[in-house]
Amino acid sequence: MVLGLQIGLIVTSLLLILLVLLHRGRGGGLSSLFGGGMQSSLSGSSVAEKNLDRFTLLIGAVWLICVIGLGLLIKVA
Repeated sequence: MVLGLQIGLIVTSLLLILLVLLHRGRGGGLSSLFGGGMQSSLSGSSVAEKNLDRFTLLIGAVWLICVIGLGLLIKVA
């Protein structure tokens, strides 16, 4: 169980780093390289940017669950 959470923590940490770097900052960011730079005129961000936000939040939640699970398992052991 601990090994699975440790592997999950490493994988989600690397994914979070990648996803945060893909987000557009003030200057356009890396997301504009993959089509995230095209904005619709009706909303503030494009569909790709919204999906990137959702996926980042999902991976962040999984990361948080792994951290809390590891902390509880280490505390019990």
